[in-house]
Amino acid sequence: MLTFSTRLRRAPRFDPKWLRLRATAVTMATVLGTFGWALLIEHAAGLRVDSVVQAVVIASALGRVQQVLDHTDRLPACAVLPCAAAGGAELATLLQRHPTVGDVVFALGVAGAIWLRRFGVRATRVGTLLVLPMVAVLVVPGGAGPAGGHERTGWAAVMALVAVVWGALLTWVAQRTRLIRRPPAAEVAAAAAGPRRGGIPAATRIPAATRMAAQMAVALAAAFAVGRMLWPDHWTWVVLTAFLVCSGARSRADVLVKGVWRTVGAAVGTVAAGALTGSFGPRSDAAVVLIFAVLAVATWLRELSYAYWAGCVTAVLSLLYDWFGQSPGGLLHTRLAGIAVGAVLGIAASWLVLPIRTSSAVRARTAAALAALTELLEADWRDGRAVRMAHARFSHRVEQLGVTTAPLRTLAAPPLPRALSVRRRRSVAALRAVAALRHCVEPVGDLATAVISRPDALADDPGLRGRRGEVAAHTLAVRRAIGRRPAPPGTPASAPPTKARPTGPEAAVAVAVGALATIGSQLDVLTEVFGRPPIPPASQPAAATDRSSRIRPTTHGANSAATQH
Repeated sequence: MLTFSTRLRRAPRFDPKWLRLRATAVTMATVLGTFGWALLIEHAAGLRVDSVVQAVVIASALGRVQQVLDHTDRLPACAVLPCAAAGGAELATLLQRHPTVGDVVFALGVAGAIWLRRFGVRATRVGTLLVLPMVAVLVVPGGAGPAGGHERTGWAAVMALVAVVWGALLTWVAQRTRLIRRPPAAEVAAAAAGPRRGGIPAATRIPAATRMAAQMAVALAAAFAVGRMLWPDHWTWVVLTAFLVCSGARSRADVLVKGVWRTVGAAVGTVAAGALTGSFGPRSDAAVVLIFAVLAVATWLRELSYAYWAGCVTAVLSLLYDWFGQSPGGLLHTRLAGIAVGAVLGIAASWLVLPIRTSSAVRARTAAALAALTELLEADWRDGRAVRMAHARFSHRVEQLGVTTAPLRTLAAPPLPRALSVRRRRSVAALRAVAALRHCVEPVGDLATAVISRPDALADDPGLRGRRGEVAAHTLAVRRAIGRRPAPPGTPASAPPTKARPTGPEAAVAVAVGALATIGSQLDVLTEVFGRPPIPPASQPAAATDRSSRIRPTTHGANSAATQH
């Protein structure tokens, strides 16, 4: 794995345009604003301080979520999060008074929120909002929990509403002033159907969201059982770690890397916070300032490595315990043991319960990106909106593929024994695939810009139409290889080169031709990685060549729908 010093040297370069730092500023403005409002509500309503802590936890996670919500999601968020916060307050009381029932409700609630992801992007965002108050329940130290009461439930909903409205306002202003990027629309972020495997359509397999929900349910159930049995007063450490390790785990490699970094980072954070024990007394204002400062650093460095996030957040929790008067130094060994056990349980659940293979995840993401590229090549180039949408989908899916393969960079870094050399080669191949697609992002953008600037001339050019037909056929061949689907009989191994020369406007054609050539060269790299489509059985009847191997002229104003294979 990459050493700490190597990651530290990379830190100044991982955010060259300060995009993540600007997003962190918006998130912390949301947190501090919510903190101020929560203090006012606490004093006015006579609540306990744990209500403020939970409001800050919700705002911290909400600041990150707000930046992926589009304008259509904001109004539902104002209704969903307060209801979820009210339910979280009732759940906190249930966990104290009826632990067994509360444990079951918590595990099923979190698993159900994850299961909602199978219904699309908007359902995924709703599920994320539902989980935030439940996670906040685990943060408040034992003995400082809620006293219960329906009035507290109502105030929890009010604080959540304040957080979501305040966060939405700040995020909207930041996006309008271009301080942060606007999120992709739901139709851009929508996932494409994955490739068929073994002749079984993707729709008949268990969806990834269902697998992740089952893994989370098992991990939380085991964490509750082990945590309450071994550490009755500090079982939340085991449960919180198991949740963080399993949450958003895209594959077995992802959960393995996240579990290791969670354990290592938490250990460093706990030791660092323990060294400050006694420096701040209970209810110290200096401790509060330090908590917010460390939380800001954690938010900024999260994308650089999960270890920074885990270490900083664990330090924040240790400082929070110190603020409540519970010495984190005396609980050092207990906390480390609880974190390690929770990480092991999370990794075991993700690897043993309906596991998501890393190779399958990479293939699915790669096929989705190529499907967007096919959509661009097959679109009616006179339809500017269709071209822009296909370009946005391609860029977004390449970015998502990079997130999926990020753990492989860590796993491919250290020297491995001979027995693990096959897994290493697979990791290197997956990294080659994402590198090839990333090299396509700029030429695809140039191609889309050229098409939008001169749609009629480029769409009617017979030579250029032939060249994009060749690239479309090449793209389809790679997609068939990824899905292990044989090409229809009669399909040539490679499309014959077009003989017609482009005759359109010189500058626009030159850009389009150069972009198509670059895309074609990167498709050659993908062919080396995934091979060629399987040879169809000799007994298979002849079939017509897929239409994406030839691009036909389209009439003016007509739209040709992109076929998802």
